Amino acid sequence: MESKSNSGVEIVTVDVHEAKALVDSGYRYLDVRTEEEFMIGRVDLEDSLNIPYMFVTPEGRVKNPNFLEQVLAAYSKDDRIVVGCQSGVRSAYATSDLVKAGLKEVYNMGGGYASWVNKGLAVKISAD
Repeated sequence: MESKSNSGVEIVTVDVHEAKALVDSGYRYLDVRTEEEFMIGRVDLEDSLNIPYMFVTPEGRVKNPNFLEQVLAAYSKDDRIVVGCQSGVRSAYATSDLVKAGLKEVYNMGGGYASWVNKGLAVKISAD
């Protein structure tokens, strides 16, 4: 576990093996990648949900203006959550936002989905 400050907020980053162990022990998994990324492939975890932190637009990526509202509609402030993205950058920002919003047990999954795949952990691939 690594703890670092992101815009004044302490966030804790765990590696993919720690993230899997946390989810296996009752944490929920929040995938903050775009819907397109999520549909291509995702971590194979029982309790996972996709709420994009950013959207791809013709102008480039923009932050989802309803991200916190959508997360708070799906999770309670007492839920224990592991946040993941493609590489660990968006999830760090998302984790910081969630901690600022009052969620207490939120961990960033370092390395993201790319690291998850690289370590050979189970994934779900969408069939077209």
